[in-house]
Amino acid sequence: MPRVILVAALLTPLGAPARAVAQQATGAFDRTLTVTGPLDVEVRSGSGSIEVRTGSADRVEIHGRVRAGDWGVFRSSSSAQDRIRRIEASPPIEQAGNRVTVGRIDDEDLKNVSISYTVVVPPDTTLVAKTGSGSHVIEGIHGTITASSGSGSIRVRDAGGDVRASTGSGSIVADTVAGSFSATSGSGSIDGVSVRGGITAKSGSGDIAVSQTGRGATHASANSGSIRLTGLRGSVIASTSSGSLRVQGEPTSDWRLSSSSGSVTVELAGKPAFALDAHSNSGKIATDYPVTVNGVTSRHELRGSVNGGGPLLHLRTSSGGINIR
Repeated sequence: MPRVILVAALLTPLGAPARAVAQQATGAFDRTLTVTGPLDVEVRSGSGSIEVRTGSADRVEIHGRVRAGDWGVFRSSSSAQDRIRRIEASPPIEQAGNRVTVGRIDDEDLKNVSISYTVVVPPDTTLVAKTGSGSHVIEGIHGTITASSGSGSIRVRDAGGDVRASTGSGSIVADTVAGSFSATSGSGSIDGVSVRGGITAKSGSGDIAVSQTGRGATHASANSGSIRLTGLRGSVIASTSSGSLRVQGEPTSDWRLSSSSGSVTVELAGKPAFALDAHSNSGKIATDYPVTVNGVTSRHELRGSVNGGGPLLHLRTSSGGINIR
């Protein structure tokens, strides 16, 4: 028994310091930069959120919220509080004329620091925003927006140019895009509202819903999820492996739509003229338009023309019906 008591007494002081060393510290910093003319801004964060909105035309305002910890494999040679003080004294902000870079950290001892940024920029800004793990909120930028996250949602509003967004895991939402919209999500939904230009949307697992207000080619694909595209006035290539597919608009160029498991629905306005090639392995084909049939037709296959023909509607589904309204 005395030996057991002695061992316990020795283990207790060994464990206590390890728990005492583990700590977490927080801090913050603010910086303002003077700029003139169009601006290029890049914001990076290894682990933290990024928010960018517009303000005055002659300055950039940067607010950082910093967090650091000491535990496990992430333990640093300096304390969490020391690293916070170093970041506060010299934030990772660089300016070279009209190019501003925020968040680049080369010091290995400081890479285990999480910084979330709120950045206010002139409207006439081209933005690149990257985070390993964190969300994006971007509003009012007139230039091209490129946003990426390893794991986190991306929200863009009132974009004056092209929007390119990608996330490994998380949703993507863009509301009012004056240019083109390109979005890729490994696992998460994609929503685009009032996109004036072309559309590219790819989701590994999640629904896609995008509306177009101008013209431009559309490419959309989902491995697992439904697709709904509205207001289209260009060529369309859309496919889903598991989910329904619904497309509405004016076929001024060919539309190629396919679903491995799900229905395909096409909604057309006015008095459209188009060529039709529709096939369903398991499901009926229904159309509200009189079709001048070419060749042999059946319950599962229909080829012909509507109102003298025009752009091709190439429609395929392995399991589901096809409806043309």
